[in-house]
Amino acid sequence: MYSINLTVNAAKRLALTVFLLYTKRMDLFDFAPEKKSYAPLADRMRPKRLSDFIGQEHLISDNSLLVRAIKADKLGSCIFFGPPGTGKTTLASVIANSTSGAFEKLNAVSSGVADAKRVIEQAKERLKLYGKKTYLLLDECHRWNKAQSDCVLSAIEDGSIIFIGSTTENPYISMTRAIVSRCRVFELKSLKDADIIKGLRRAVEDKENGYGTLKLTVTDEAYSHFAWGASGDLRNALNGLELAVLTTAPDSEGRITVDKKTAEQSIQQKTISVDESAYYDMLSAFCKSLRGSDSNAALYWAFRLIASGLDPLIIFRRMIAHSSEDVGLADSNALMLAVSAMTAYEKLGPPEGFLALTHAIIYICTAPKSNSVVRARDAVMKTVSESGASYVPLHLRNTEFSTLDKSSQPYIYPHDLGGYAKQQYLPDELKDAKFYFPSENGDEKKIVEFLDYVRRIIERQ
Repeated sequence: MYSINLTVNAAKRLALTVFLLYTKRMDLFDFAPEKKSYAPLADRMRPKRLSDFIGQEHLISDNSLLVRAIKADKLGSCIFFGPPGTGKTTLASVIANSTSGAFEKLNAVSSGVADAKRVIEQAKERLKLYGKKTYLLLDECHRWNKAQSDCVLSAIEDGSIIFIGSTTENPYISMTRAIVSRCRVFELKSLKDADIIKGLRRAVEDKENGYGTLKLTVTDEAYSHFAWGASGDLRNALNGLELAVLTTAPDSEGRITVDKKTAEQSIQQKTISVDESAYYDMLSAFCKSLRGSDSNAALYWAFRLIASGLDPLIIFRRMIAHSSEDVGLADSNALMLAVSAMTAYEKLGPPEGFLALTHAIIYICTAPKSNSVVRARDAVMKTVSESGASYVPLHLRNTEFSTLDKSSQPYIYPHDLGGYAKQQYLPDELKDAKFYFPSENGDEKKIVEFLDYVRRIIERQ
């Protein structure tokens, strides 16, 4: 039998720890005195109440559905989706601080089915014994596959857990329909510059979690630059401010001044981030700009994608496809130029290779447009899939190994008649089928004239 000797104070601390853990108001790490000092500024400044929340007025106005549900502790399963730094995790934190229920947190990147089952089992036990509900926050919830998502589905349906998903990607695209259909989706939007500046000023003035105890001056120009560079992400702006403060030496009076130059050094270029859904949206905008002959828009979306980390070769591959899809035979040089530009980029690399990219984009945009190639492809593929097996006409078959009398196969050699011969090339049941209909744009005008010329010659035979 073990004996444990505790001082009165130690016993009190242990009892307090057990109580707080049970009520889910904190975790063991909250006892570490170093946590506050070492936590990043963005983490320390995370609001704990709705009244401290910045931006997202469309969601957290006084009489909004979300606010009413949080205040009444009646929030059902939901998904918060939006760009980084817009307050998704903060909203979850507010819910955790407001609810009488237990709050569990998992990250879809590092957690799997076993973790979810453990939380669900504990939630069912907690509900059965104490009548206490359980919120399950799943960060990066789009990372879970169907099998992982299905493991929480029944628990959501029977009320064992209240699911709260947090994701930067559109859940209607990135998540299983079964989960999304059982959740209310709340979309958070990128913060305005005014919201970013408000959050920065609060960090500067906050004496408990921010820099309110320091002799700190941040100029208006510095605030504006932080907001500009953050691109709607308050976390980025706070990280920039923190870097500026930590790396700026105080003057003789102990005052730290963060001016525009210091801010520019802390955030040297505008943050451009892209999630999977935004990636597809921008790529779609690029393709539609090519089709619409808007070279300015096509250039913008192409280089916006590159600035977001996209491999430029993906853009080149889209241009090659669109050279046939949208320009086609109206200007066959577009296809050759797109391929050549891609080769040039592979040999040169950036930044010189971006000249070839720009060259190709402008050429494709300003070239005459025709989708006759696409229409021909779609028409012939449809016919092939519907017509089944069609026999090759006898006069077109390979006669080298044929047992048929070659004289019964009257193939006409077109060059014997000047290059054009009147004969059937399609199967009997498709002899009158047409798949290619040239437009009147660009070089296809010449194709129309050529086809009409051939038709007149054949009709005279």
